Amino acid sequence: MMSAPAAKSNRSPKSSGMLVWRLFYGFFGLIAASVIWFSTARPILVLPRITLAPGFYLSDQTGERFTSEDLRGQITLYSFTYTGCEAPCLQTSPVMAEVQARLPEVQSSVPLKLVTFSIDPDNDDAAQLQAFANEMGADPDVWHLVTGGAAQLKSVIGGGFSVYYKAQEDGRYKLDPAFFLVDGSGVMRAEYLTESPDIDIILRDFGLLAAEADHSDGIYRFAYEAAHLFSCYPR
Repeated sequence: MMSAPAAKSNRSPKSSGMLVWRLFYGFFGLIAASVIWFSTARPILVLPRITLAPGFYLSDQTGERFTSEDLRGQITLYSFTYTGCEAPCLQTSPVMAEVQARLPEVQSSVPLKLVTFSIDPDNDDAAQLQAFANEMGADPDVWHLVTGGAAQLKSVIGGGFSVYYKAQEDGRYKLDPAFFLVDGSGVMRAEYLTESPDIDIILRDFGLLAAEADHSDGIYRFAYEAAHLFSCYPR
């Protein structure tokens, strides 16, 4: 007995091809619309990944070794000064003191740290830095004042952070004031090239990095990577 012939499809090759192209354009149209929405609405804000911060191996106001590796997994604000910095020298430590006082305003599950480099190793030994730290109200668990050899400091501060400073004939230093915010992976994320940055902006930036660190795993990680891809930076 002969079997019945198979039913023929009513869909022509031309209509099938058109359907494929419609699906193709629809898919990429959806992606394009999503990209435009994400870059315009910016549902997640991030700080740019500027460059790797320099590593260092120095000592702090307690005389103990203090290195960049000690700050892994922590968000750190860096500054530069020396204890003899008096007018017309622009002393940046009052800014750090105010940031320290307001750090509890930042919601963060990762530690928040402050580090001040002294550019005057001949005069700013551990005892001098400790006296200055006491004067500024520095909490040793939060704010480290560090120093080291002149060559080490020049490599880290001048070479790594690109901060200019130079000893003058009268024993003072010419120093370009600057602050840098570095994430827990050692990546520089913000720079404030002034002696009096906006403290509210610094605290906001601490908060942005803290939120990113808190959502570094799981599905949120992809959203943050998308924010970096589409430059969803705060204005």
